[in-house]
Amino acid sequence: MPTRPVSFHERGGVGSRADYDTLSLRSLRLGPGGLDDRYSLVSEQLEPAATSTYRAFAYERQASSSSSRAGGLDWPEATEVSPSRTIRAPAVRTLQRFQSSHRSRGVGGAVPGAVLEPVARAPSVRSLSLSLADSGHLPDVHGFNSYGSHRTLQRLSSGFDDIDLPSAVKYLMASDPNLQVLGAAYIQHKCYSDAAAKKQARSLQAVPRLVKLFNHANQEVQRHATGAMRNLIYDNADNKLALVEENGIFELLRTLREQDDELRKNVTGILWNLSSSDHLKDRLARDTLEQLTDLVLSPLSGAGGPPLIQQNASEAEIFYNATGFLRNLSSASQATRQKMRECHGLVDALVTSINHALDAGKCEDKSVENAVCVLRNLSYRLYDEMPPSALQRLEGRGRRDLAGAPPGEVVGCFTPQSRRLRELPLAADALTFAEVSKDPKGLEWLWSPQIVGLYNRLLQRCELNRHTTEAAAGALQNITAGDRRWAGVLSRLALEQERILNPLLDRVRTADHHQLRSLTGLIRNLSRNARNKDEMSTKVVSHLIEKLPGSVGEKSPPAEVLVNIIAVLNNLVVASPIAARDLLYFDGLRKLIFIKKKRDSPDSEKSSRAASSLLANLWQYNKLHRDFRAKGYRKEDFLGP
Repeated sequence: MPTRPVSFHERGGVGSRADYDTLSLRSLRLGPGGLDDRYSLVSEQLEPAATSTYRAFAYERQASSSSSRAGGLDWPEATEVSPSRTIRAPAVRTLQRFQSSHRSRGVGGAVPGAVLEPVARAPSVRSLSLSLADSGHLPDVHGFNSYGSHRTLQRLSSGFDDIDLPSAVKYLMASDPNLQVLGAAYIQHKCYSDAAAKKQARSLQAVPRLVKLFNHANQEVQRHATGAMRNLIYDNADNKLALVEENGIFELLRTLREQDDELRKNVTGILWNLSSSDHLKDRLARDTLEQLTDLVLSPLSGAGGPPLIQQNASEAEIFYNATGFLRNLSSASQATRQKMRECHGLVDALVTSINHALDAGKCEDKSVENAVCVLRNLSYRLYDEMPPSALQRLEGRGRRDLAGAPPGEVVGCFTPQSRRLRELPLAADALTFAEVSKDPKGLEWLWSPQIVGLYNRLLQRCELNRHTTEAAAGALQNITAGDRRWAGVLSRLALEQERILNPLLDRVRTADHHQLRSLTGLIRNLSRNARNKDEMSTKVVSHLIEKLPGSVGEKSPPAEVLVNIIAVLNNLVVASPIAARDLLYFDGLRKLIFIKKKRDSPDSEKSSRAASSLLANLWQYNKLHRDFRAKGYRKEDFLGP
């Protein structure tokens, strides 16, 4: 197999760093010998590169500096607040409360035995983030000036007018919790967007000292220590590694057991940040998945316990952070994917949360987007990586991978080439699965017929979040890809029982190029496995021809999308005269000949070869030769170079 191409996604937002969107699984590739429908691809995560116009899926939780908006959770982009704005980070407000209390009391020294009053909400909650809307401006952020309604921290331990980073790090080792909070709050504030401060803090040994405070007896110290660490590791690989080397993962998971929402937000935010480093993913998967599932995913999704009526705002953010963490891990290695698939309760929690969101009319939520993207990535190369016993049950008794099976191997009563085997009715296919798994659990969800219905509901109901529908189409593309029997079963299930073709074509009409990759890749798989290609041709051909370019100045989708579209048309033409007729009627020949002759780049070479294969197959319809000539086409247009 050639080197797998890397998926990239366009930079989003005006004047901001890239919008690390969900690039769904890549479409099936064109092999060197023609149209090849055997493979499905997954989008990799890449670290942000300032020189790149396009980026792959790479998520990192934003630095912690301010209260969240009153509205829904926006995807955190990496844009920091401009220094010219008057909005102040909560850590600054914390310092100013210390100063105000200090001045009002006229205290010049430490107060022995000072005790912090708890506050209803930790100042360090979320980062400022730009809305994913294309407006390019900061959304209205509520609550920046409302902190005065909470009880304030009292008993100032010392002044801070001349505090600096070395002093703040020293405060972390003080016996007075007031000083520890002061030191952590200053580090949190200073490291919000200052790369040099993050480096200096690491050299001053701030990381191990903060880790020791994660499970401090005082909850305010815990909150500020985790908030400071969240900023300290944001966009800093060295600090992330330092945190892990100081046994930080173990301490974070201990902290996650605390029944405090602010702490849990910080911990899950830190985990999300850590997961953006490729070299840490395998270790994170090994050390965190089971506890994260038991402590966060299952309880907050309602899986494996009493149904969850409604997440409150804090729970929604915790779940959002946790699914963002999983989303990063799922783009890692095969070993990590396997750990995630086999983690008890993980897939069940994701499916349950998506179903709950659909029932509640909240399929646009970012947590749903994260969950669908995780399922999409876990379905990558599913039939190659699933347990052999499960694959054998899906393929049928005695059936092995056709690529490696000896000629004439019997499948039940039929050979693999048997016409009767290929024409097994859908009811029999569904019955086969019913015997395999009547009540899917765990990784069985990834290939269950029920998951096809779930993705179809997302395609039909999710109108605003294009990344969710792109991921749903990508997941379906993965489980319908290849030569396995079960890929054909699920393809026919989607076409004949779920009636998925019309929702897909509706998406194709208005989809941008990134969505088109997944949508056309899925339609390509469906066209390969469809039983009634005549019926499919009447619905599909005209819509796909509209997407093909016909002249130099005409807007054209990426070469990969062109190859997918031509592959769909080829799959239909070789089996359906209706498809061949419609290609002529809807001006498809002119566009195909233009694509065939356009060879000005390596990508256009691929689409040119695909168009040549399709035109050669069209010429096999002798009855259409007269119509071809009437339109001004010659044999050389179909068979020539």
